[in-house]
Formats: sequence, structure tokens, C-alpha cells
Amino acid sequence: MDVLLTRRWPAEAEAAFTDRFAAAISTDDIPLTAEQLREALTRYDVICPTVSDKLPAALFEGAQIRTKLIANYGVGFEHIDIEVCKRHGIMVSNTPGVLTDATAELALTLMLMVARRAPEGLHEAEEGRWTGWRPTHLVGTSLAGKVLGLVGYGKIARSLAVKAHAALGMRIACYARRPVTVEHGEPAVEQAASLEELLAISDVVSLHVPGGAETNGMIGAAELAAMKPGAILINTARGTVIDHAALVEALKSGHLGGAGLDVYPAEPAIPEGLIGLPNAALLPHLGSATHETRIGMGLRVLSNVEAFAKGDSLPDRVC
Repeated sequence: MDVLLTRRWPAEAEAAFTDRFAAAISTDDIPLTAEQLREALTRYDVICPTVSDKLPAALFEGAQIRTKLIANYGVGFEHIDIEVCKRHGIMVSNTPGVLTDATAELALTLMLMVARRAPEGLHEAEEGRWTGWRPTHLVGTSLAGKVLGLVGYGKIARSLAVKAHAALGMRIACYARRPVTVEHGEPAVEQAASLEELLAISDVVSLHVPGGAETNGMIGAAELAAMKPGAILINTARGTVIDHAALVEALKSGHLGGAGLDVYPAEPAIPEGLIGLPNAALLPHLGSATHETRIGMGLRVLSNVEAFAKGDSLPDRVC
């Protein structure tokens, strides 16, 4: 069975994989081109892509497809055309659960960075512009006791709710399409009847919805205007969820207190207008970037490939 890893993985995960399979690894460690991915679909039984490897329907057209499993290294799979995979009889798997805590930790990091104006302070110190302590210097806002509004209430949102409540005493609210039940160890949560209601009551809004057509531009000018003056917006979900032109305007006008972003619509490009804004904390898609999580993601991919090789049911089958 011929297997392709499209990017380098942590050494421990690569070693575990190559102990079991003769896998080809893209040692350049840059996103494969469309032509390279198209060729891979004709050469390999299994492809293990990442979020940076785009697999739209056009790559499958007119090709003699050999691939029977796309074992994605990551939980999100909107970069893969699921419907065309179904038509070609290709199974798709992902890595749910493994990156829950890491992504929630990063969302909390962004919340604190923006609230306490950490990026401004960092730049000031590094550039030699700090003139010393004074009572009015870079005064931020406390998150203690404030309302954290979660758009979507899946595993990552629940993990963030636990952390923000336990560490900062934040009150939790959410907007979700289904009724929310509080599980053991979780704080009480107020479920808003609409997105607009959640935005109006939240001091911090954190996005936890999947990418795709249904959520594209979900947070636009109207939604940003509905947020509290001085509120903070956090996105560790998918960049396409936000209208970034509208976000830049809301940040420049001062209506929003700040934004913390880890994801963008056309990575690695940063949307125009965001760079240099003092109230924007920008990170380069680090949500799952802990040693433990990235190894765990690789081992989760491996478990799906092993199941495929044995003819067993995939533990994390998407289609």
C-alpha cells in the first residue's frame, strides 16, 4: 500500500507511521501544488493531507484516481471536496478531539493578549519606545467576571468555557442551533435565542463553528455593530467566518475593543488592513501547535490508516 504524507510531522509521529507503512513524505514541507496533488491522487492508495492542501473537485476530473482514503491531519475538512470523494468511492477521515484543549488554550491566550494590550506592550518594549511605568500606560481591561459569548458549543467551546470560568470567573453564554446541556464539571451556560442576542450581551465573543458555505461571512458588518462597544472578538475556528473588511472598520472606529485572530480566509495571507492595528492580536494558525497535540494528531491519522489497511471501520470516518 502506497501512502503519502504531504507535510513533515513531529518526529515521533513520523516514526510511528513509518514503522508500520512505507510512506513517502514531502520533505520540502510546503503546500503541494494543485498539479502535485492531482498526480498524488493517481499514484497513492492513501493521502494524508493537512489544511493547507486544497482538494477541490477540479483535481479529480479526468484523472485515473487510485486513492481510496484521504486521512486528514486535522479536524476541519472543508479543504476537501467531500461530495466528489463520495462519487469516487474515496473514504475521508479526520482527527477529532485531539486538539480540543490546545485550541481552547490558544483562544484564552488571545483573549488575554487583547484585553491586556500585550501586543502593544511587546512592540513598545522590543522597539525601545518604553519610557517607564506610569499610571495611565497601556491600560487594558480585566476579564474577571465578564461575559464570554461562544458562537457554537462543541468540544473546543466547552473546553474554553471551563478554562475561562475556572481561571477568571467569567460567566458563560452561547449561541448554538441545538439545546445545550451542561455536562459534569462544566459551568452554567446561558443559551441565547439568536446570534444577535448573544453578541449584545457578551464582553468577549469567541467563534467555534466549522468553515464552509453555511458559515461564510457569518460575522459581518451588522453582527459587529450588534456587539457591545469595546467588546473583543476571538477567532480560532476558520477565517472565512468573518468579513475582515468590516472587522478592520470596527477596529479602526473603536467600536470594538480589539480582536484576536489565529485563522484567515486565504492563509498564509493576512487580510488587508489588519497588520499594524494596535488592537489586533494576530497569530499564524497556532491553535493545535503543541508538541503533545501535533503528535496526537499524527497518531490519530495512523489509527485510521491502520484500520483501512485491515479492512476495518475507520474510527474517525467523515465519509
